[in-house]
Amino acid sequence: MVTPRVRRLWFRSDDLSAFAESVHTDRYVKLVFPKEGVTYPEPLDVKAMRGTFPAEDMPTVRTFTALFPDVESGTMAIDFVMHGDQGVAGPWAAKAEPGDRLIVNGPGGAYKPDPEADWHLLAGDESALPAISAALAGMPADAVVRVVMLVDSPAEAPDLALPADGEAVFIYRSDVGEEGALEKAVRELEWLPGRVHAFVHGEAQEVMRRVRPYLFRERGVARDQASISGYWRHGRTEEAFREWKAEFNKAEAAAR
Repeated sequence: MVTPRVRRLWFRSDDLSAFAESVHTDRYVKLVFPKEGVTYPEPLDVKAMRGTFPAEDMPTVRTFTALFPDVESGTMAIDFVMHGDQGVAGPWAAKAEPGDRLIVNGPGGAYKPDPEADWHLLAGDESALPAISAALAGMPADAVVRVVMLVDSPAEAPDLALPADGEAVFIYRSDVGEEGALEKAVRELEWLPGRVHAFVHGEAQEVMRRVRPYLFRERGVARDQASISGYWRHGRTEEAFREWKAEFNKAEAAAR
């Protein structure tokens, strides 16, 4: 376990060649969870099945950060946040044993720390922990980094591998709740001189409606200096969250 609520599972594949050119630290994959009792065509191609397969029988697809992909050994790790019996991926991961199999599609990705930046801001909740950990691992020893993370309690604060000039601030839902907590902590952070490269991911309302406007409008961070996006949305499945995100992006484009 990475933390009491985050379980790391290692996967092996005979072919991880798709990762050979992957340089992004936020690299992600799509995990495909078949519905129990449903027979699927082989090979299982979710995209090809859309529109031709009953919607209620379609496999569930979830997005996760892929950690430490090793093309030669065919191994990679994925961290799962445990939510009890809620959802699909968490319960699967809680019960997973050696020999269990999943279909994995990918990778994708868009962010890696800019070596020319004067300093780095990494912020998010537990869902961003894997990508933040990968970003830290990809930075030089002299990188200047400030990390802001929202977690449930002090027991959930992860052990981050920070460079010498790295600092981490943890805020706890048990103390301050959730709404506005990440934005408040980012606002209270000492703003360092020079050009920042920011990675801010987590609950979409908090990240996109609160932290993002602060960085872009008030701090003047340019869009090419930041990777800011929601990973999930309160009260929504990933499918419903994709719809929310598409509507948000459409409204953003119309407003420009």
